[in-house]
Amino acid sequence: MSYSVGQVAGFAGVTVRTLHHYDEIGLLAPSERSHAGHRRYGDADLDRLQQILFYRELGFPLDRVAALLDEQATGKADPRAHLRRQHELLTARIEKLRRMAAAVEHAMEAHTMGIDLTPEEKLEVFGDKDPAAHAEEAERRWGGTEAYAESQRRTARYTKDDWKRMQAEVAAWGARYDALMAAGEPPAGERAMDLAEEHRRHITRWFYTCSYEIHRGLGEMYVSDERFKEFYDSVRPGLAEHLRDAITANAERHA
Repeated sequence: MSYSVGQVAGFAGVTVRTLHHYDEIGLLAPSERSHAGHRRYGDADLDRLQQILFYRELGFPLDRVAALLDEQATGKADPRAHLRRQHELLTARIEKLRRMAAAVEHAMEAHTMGIDLTPEEKLEVFGDKDPAAHAEEAERRWGGTEAYAESQRRTARYTKDDWKRMQAEVAAWGARYDALMAAGEPPAGERAMDLAEEHRRHITRWFYTCSYEIHRGLGEMYVSDERFKEFYDSVRPGLAEHLRDAITANAERHA
């Protein structure tokens, strides 16, 4: 069988113009012509094209590709050696891509939740509390939700000063909640519920619209997930459970 230039372009995912160029420079001359003079490619031509595209994918210039294929066609190159060389080239390419993927993954982690700060800026803003520590869990739980998308959109625009202002609010809120617990205030008391409401509004202001239903779910997670529990209990032991109960009471108050 033979194939038209358009068919071969479709098979190979290249343009007709590319095939014309390969013909013009002698890299891939079709083995047949129709009565009207149109290019017709046979199976051997397709095999050669496959080799051309392989080397092009690896970044070889066209003149080097032509030399390699001519060596193979004239028998100057051992077919097994040729295959070994291809295997080595592919292995090297895979390793390079693996390193590139690792670099991209690292960059993704660096931008998780939109926190695009240098290590020094992160230390200045967050201290020893890594802002990405909870990001994986957050993405696993809510990655496909509109709330998560909204949070990503907002935080992507935040500057270091925005994060510092946000952290200052968190620190001030934590100090007041610590004092509230030290005074023996119950979770269902007015002061605790007011601070729970402030906590909900903080999320809405900085991240996404946090409904009372979402807030209750967050409260449960602050207790059930060790990473979140550790964060809140670092302010004061037992704060995670106290806040969870205050969030529940506040949601019921606004039901």
